Amino acid sequence: MGRYVRFLFATIYFAFLFSGSAQSITGEEPNTLKEFQDINTPSGRFNVFFNSVNRYQEHSAYDWLDTVKIYLSNAQKTNDTIATRLYQVMQAQIYNDLGEYDKSTALAKELYFAKDSLDTESQKIVLDVLDDNYANLQLYDKQIEIRKQKREMGITENVAFYDIYSNLGLYRKARNQYIMEVKPTIADNDSYGLAKYHSKVGNYLRLDNSAPTALSELKKAKAYLDVYLNDISVQKSEAEIFESDLLKADIEGNIAKCHVMLGEYEQAIPLLKGSIEALEASPKNAHRNEIIENTLYLADANLQLERYSEAKKSLDVDFENIGILQSIKRNSLLAAYYDKVENYKNAAMYYKRNERIKDSLAQKQSSIIKQQLVTIVANEDLENSQRLIDEQKRINELARSEMKAKDERINLVFISLIFTLLGFAGLVYAYVKSIKNQRLIAEQNHIIENALIEKDSLLKEIHHRVKNNLQMVSSLLSLQTKNTRSKAAIEALEEGKSRVKAMALIHQKLYQNDDLSVIEMQGYIESLINSVQSVYKKGGHNISITIDAEGTELDIDRAIPFGLILNELVSNSFKYAFPENDENGKIYIHLRKNGDQGYFEYTDNGVGLPEDAEERAHSSMGIRLMNRLVNQLQSKLNIDRDNEGVRFWFNFS
Repeated sequence: MGRYVRFLFATIYFAFLFSGSAQSITGEEPNTLKEFQDINTPSGRFNVFFNSVNRYQEHSAYDWLDTVKIYLSNAQKTNDTIATRLYQVMQAQIYNDLGEYDKSTALAKELYFAKDSLDTESQKIVLDVLDDNYANLQLYDKQIEIRKQKREMGITENVAFYDIYSNLGLYRKARNQYIMEVKPTIADNDSYGLAKYHSKVGNYLRLDNSAPTALSELKKAKAYLDVYLNDISVQKSEAEIFESDLLKADIEGNIAKCHVMLGEYEQAIPLLKGSIEALEASPKNAHRNEIIENTLYLADANLQLERYSEAKKSLDVDFENIGILQSIKRNSLLAAYYDKVENYKNAAMYYKRNERIKDSLAQKQSSIIKQQLVTIVANEDLENSQRLIDEQKRINELARSEMKAKDERINLVFISLIFTLLGFAGLVYAYVKSIKNQRLIAEQNHIIENALIEKDSLLKEIHHRVKNNLQMVSSLLSLQTKNTRSKAAIEALEEGKSRVKAMALIHQKLYQNDDLSVIEMQGYIESLINSVQSVYKKGGHNISITIDAEGTELDIDRAIPFGLILNELVSNSFKYAFPENDENGKIYIHLRKNGDQGYFEYTDNGVGLPEDAEERAHSSMGIRLMNRLVNQLQSKLNIDRDNEGVRFWFNFS
């Protein structure tokens, strides 16, 4: 009997445990669609739909579409206009998430024309949906109109076009505009903003086939994101953590693509798999292209490593709404796969498919561009027609006024004739005189042009001679170095020699330029670094140096101080920043001049400045020289010792 009682109690106990664990398991996965259905108000459902972190985790977009259509039909039957608009906004977003851009555009345009009946949040969503649809449909002129409308409504202050440039394949132009518009808006302590910024710059560099530089930017973005995620002092919402995870997946996917481009396939594969898995949790349509791209790069990596079954598994994934360029890449990989497995019939079939797609793509792109041009011209013609109508109205008014005054003008005909003859005589006299003046001006212009040519030649000769004299000074310093036994004296002479070379290089660049007034700084900085490396033969050759000064030009009054400042900074990095090993050394130089304002930044990841750097600054000639040179530029030198290595920066005018 006691044995049966114990069995009964054990059965009840395990049943209780099972029911409790089942409840906890059920409670772990929230059902957003059920929450949406349980709410009774359209506005409440609207908030659940757009505020959910991942609304498609439990139920697909098609499930959501069917549910929203039911509520929309009920709202239309009861003539509830506000509810109808809210459900239509949700429906337009779902079509966009599904990649059905034509349906989404048609519905969003209907809402756009009735935007006065929508609240501000709904208007913003509709404009964002249209913006994304037009981008995917390659209707960039319409996309620009939507962005201008956003600015007029106060939704955004700036109309940015860098993503449109990227879609057109102008990656360098997109990167330059993105850096110019976004970099000044990010605070130095905004780790998440800096992560997004470097991720975007790195991706533009990758698309522009600059894989090594892109990899450096993307790793910098990942480092900033790690700082943000590990910062426990900042409270993060569930949505912010989710967005951070998606950004991390995006960055790691682009890092992996760079590894594939560089032939580092083993490093790329785990990053691509992790990125695909994380991005598949995103409800945003923007990540669909990234998933497709990562899957194709994964197939490429496995194909290169002769893992044919793994490659084929990736290529057999059935993607919805795959892009034309992605189809071309997929067909190329399939053709390469069948070549590898010696199925040449299938390989030829995919090669032929690509040829047909490329021909169709060329016609389609030509048609789209022609259609957009016709639209723009039509708008201009409409505006011109309106201006012509207004001008005709004004002419008609003037004609009526002239008819009323006709009788008064008849009496003045003879007087007008006399004045006309006098005026004609004056014009003849002026014409004759103007011919003489024109001849005189032509002669003077010829003299001035010859003088300018002679002046340019003399200036080039002067700069050439100054450069030669400075090189002679450098040679004298070299001779003095060989005759000196004091180590301190040799170092001082070498530093002086390096500074003289920096100034000589300025004059060399000037007499080699057609324009003697400015120096292109990207090429100058590269030449200067090569010059410094030649002085410090034992170091600096393994350091990765990134120069971001393309397109920046300075006059000689600013270029010489900059050359001397850079000479000091690079010399110090070569001598002191990497005392043990410089294989992982990195130097970043950034110089920009936008109108009257300029910005300079220099960083390295070396050992940094010593703790007594401020006391040494008073006795160090290099620091004192840099401070004086920065003062010449009417600025102040800033030094950051908190992060790894050291960072110098200042603004100038």
